[in-house]
Formats: sequence, C-alpha cells, structure tokens
Amino acid sequence: MEYEIHGGMLPSVDVTLRAGESVYTESGGMAWMTGDIKMDTSTRGGLLAGLGRRMAGESLFMTSYTCQSGTGMVTFTPEAPGTILPFELGVGESLICQKDAFMAAQESVSIEMHFRKRLGAGLFGGEGFILQRITGPGTAFLEIAGDVRAYVLGPGQEMQVDPGHLALYEPTVEYDITTVKGISNVLFSGEGLFLANLKGPGRIWLQSMPIANLAAKIGKYIPRAKS
Repeated sequence: MEYEIHGGMLPSVDVTLRAGESVYTESGGMAWMTGDIKMDTSTRGGLLAGLGRRMAGESLFMTSYTCQSGTGMVTFTPEAPGTILPFELGVGESLICQKDAFMAAQESVSIEMHFRKRLGAGLFGGEGFILQRITGPGTAFLEIAGDVRAYVLGPGQEMQVDPGHLALYEPTVEYDITTVKGISNVLFSGEGLFLANLKGPGRIWLQSMPIANLAAKIGKYIPRAKS
C-alpha cells in the first residue's frame, strides 16, 4: 500500500492498493476511487464492537475497500478544514485520540473506545470519558481540525494545555486536569476553569483550531430566527 497527501487546510489522501490489499474507513468516509475496488460494509467485529466505536465518535458500520486486480486508488477527505496525519504503527503500538479522529487504516489496524479512568479528566477534559484507541500493526490516517504541532515530553516533563487543543497522545503520557489559579484568571482570562496537565514521557499532538471553537465562531454569523 502506498499513499500521498495533497492540499493544505482542505487536504485529501490518495491510497494506492495492489491486488489483495485493503483499507477501511467509517461509513461514508470515501470521497472517490478508481480501479477494480470491491466495497464491503459491516459492523467490523460485531454489534458490540460497532457500538463501542459509535461511542468513540465513529460510525456503527465500517466499509472496507479491497483491490481485486491490478492497482486501484481510494481517496479520503476530512470532514472539516485541517490536517491528515499518517502513522506507521508497530505490533501493539497504540495512540489515544480525540473522538472522530479516525479517518482510514489498513485492515490490520484496530480502532476501539478508550475509557478515561480519572474522574477529573473525564468530566472536564473537553472530550468526556470516552476517546479512541488506534492500535497497530499497520498504517492509519487521522484527521485533525486545524494545524497540528507535535511535542516530545521527557520523563516527568509537564505541559498545560487548553483541553480542546489536545488532539492525540501516546499511552505513556499521563493526562490529568488542573484548575486555573487566581480568581481574576478564572473570570477574565477566557481560558475557563480547567487545563489539561500532560506529563511525560511520550509524544503529544496539539491542534490549533478545535472543531468546537470553529463551530462557535461560525455560529456568530448565522442569523437567528426571530420569535
């Protein structure tokens, strides 16, 4: 399998498949395709697995695209302006992602819900208790709203982040919630009451424009119906 990412803030990824190779995505995730490609839609792992993915922000049904002969190409596009991140995951290697981050992956990659164990992180972490866990082996594509910046945290190194800007992180990173100090900061800084506290070791990926912020900004310009 080969791939090529095109575009800037409105990107697309072309996935080229040889005979026998497959890639899967959530229902409705394909934009266009060429070649002898067979589609197969299922709950992928059964109803319970599908419901778990649904709770983690994906569709109940997933669709696989398999090249039957020669070579074919399947193109995927994100649901909002942003970034497509490709990851080559090893056996058992995982990433913890925000809801709705999964875009497409090779058949060997699994996607399941990840449950936050800490009460504070679940209640005030911006994404709730349930996230996505993407596990290899194989290539996975994630879609993140806005631009993305990656950081490597050393052992014990900490970073505080507005919870909405945390796109994904490695399982070795500790994630907890801390309160903003100072009453004036809480009331007038515009940062809210809580921040995510990330502690290394491990890599984290932060997004410049959370989709909720984008929706709120656009919402200001939508005319309200008069009662």
